[in-house]
Amino acid sequence: MTQHQSTQTMKPATAAKKLGVYLEATPAEFREGVVSRAELNALQTDPPQWLRDLRRDGPHPRPVVAAKLGVSISGLARGGVTEPLTTEQIEALKQERPEWLERERATQAEVRKEAARLKERERESGESGD
Repeated sequence: MTQHQSTQTMKPATAAKKLGVYLEATPAEFREGVVSRAELNALQTDPPQWLRDLRRDGPHPRPVVAAKLGVSISGLARGGVTEPLTTEQIEALKQERPEWLERERATQAEVRKEAARLKERERESGESGD
């Protein structure tokens, strides 16, 4: 029995997630087809204009919005942000600095600080041979 190499494909939603874009804002041809690994690599290496525009202007999916605001995805939900936002909307939130955003940024900073502390402790215990 001979084995043949099949082309690895993914659903558009998976490809959009890997590209960091909001699926519903992508062109119909992208949403209605399948994306091969080679096509995904080509999109990442040499993004077409629609992809560059989406990455620059949005609307952005929640993980991207959260990263741009410096909060967690859960923090977005607690702040009432459940829909994708454009870059303009994200910048407006940064300027307005609502209370929920400041609170979630502080929470996120604490989480990062604790993660760094644990990583340092782990590194130190590894060096001492524990």
